[in-house]
Amino acid sequence: MTPLTTLQQVSIWIIPILFAITVHEAAHGWAANKLGDDTAKRLGRITLNPIKHIDLIGTIILPIAMLLLSGFMFGWAKPVPVNWHQLHNPRRDMAFVAAAGPLSNLLMALFWVVIAKIGWVLADSVPYALFLFYMGGAGMFINSVLALLNLVPILPLDGGRVLHSLLPLRFAIPFGRSEPFGLFILLGLLFIGALGYIVFPAVIFLYVQLSYLTGIPNEMFALLRILLTH
Repeated sequence: MTPLTTLQQVSIWIIPILFAITVHEAAHGWAANKLGDDTAKRLGRITLNPIKHIDLIGTIILPIAMLLLSGFMFGWAKPVPVNWHQLHNPRRDMAFVAAAGPLSNLLMALFWVVIAKIGWVLADSVPYALFLFYMGGAGMFINSVLALLNLVPILPLDGGRVLHSLLPLRFAIPFGRSEPFGLFILLGLLFIGALGYIVFPAVIFLYVQLSYLTGIPNEMFALLRILLTH
């Protein structure tokens, strides 16, 4: 396996990224609908159509630029609207709605494990099958990133929403006031390297565990080095 050109990098990453954010946001809407709030359903956000979820800067431009420049990705999609007043048990159910996003990414990572394995098995006999292997590795990595990054307990990330739901009201209310500053806090942690220091080792650990599920861990480790070469 040889290093990839910029065009090859983008072509391998674009579909896993789009599906990762699409399934993540649709999962929030699906969970909210099951728990009593049909806002996302009425707005057509419980869909696998990525156009409904894409934020041009947060979903496409920033993640690709960061991947090519730093090997680490950060971004966002258009958030799925949730009317917590319509949920059956608002505080409890908001935790379930928030957790649905990272859980969907873990399930997507398992899906890409299968794709990577299929691509590797067919590589010698089917033209372009190796592309599936590369894309599978990218899907495993980006879904690991999104699952674990979103579990960081800072609002408006999903981990922050789960923590907000679990805290006693006397702590939840002041914690909730931090949400307008959450994106700035995240960007600050990112630029000083703290976010990568916290999240990246966990991402690598999860990717390694997923790689063993493919049955070809050494090849998956080599692929990751190629995917993150910039």
